[in-house]
Amino acid sequence: MKIELKRKNQAVHLEAVNEDGASIHIDGSPAVGGENKGFRPMQLLLAAIGGCSTIDIVSILQKQRQPLEDISITVDGEREPNVEPSLFQTIHVHYVLKGDLDEEKVRRAVDLSMQKYCSVAKTLEKTAHITYDFEISR
Repeated sequence: MKIELKRKNQAVHLEAVNEDGASIHIDGSPAVGGENKGFRPMQLLLAAIGGCSTIDIVSILQKQRQPLEDISITVDGEREPNVEPSLFQTIHVHYVLKGDLDEEKVRRAVDLSMQKYCSVAKTLEKTAHITYDFEISR
């Protein structure tokens, strides 16, 4: 796996490109000379845990033949105050799934992702307390 980053301005705005040509913009806050033109690196970690686990959940529900119509995710993270580096202390992931879904199958899919399959969650749990929950809308 390889990512290339290129500086886009004279400050800290970067573009990261993966081996397939997909890109994402990264920037810092104005407090560090950034211009808010992209995700901050720590925001990328929260997006990564949400994305990683959602890919798992969708795959598991498909295998369970569950009629998932849609899924949305909110990820909240709290960092250590007044220290450098400021690591995440807590991360909470909330899933809203839409469809005529079996609640126990959804619970199993979410648990399997967060406790076994999601590499990002397994990496972040070394320094952060990770919690999660879900709701089903029909």
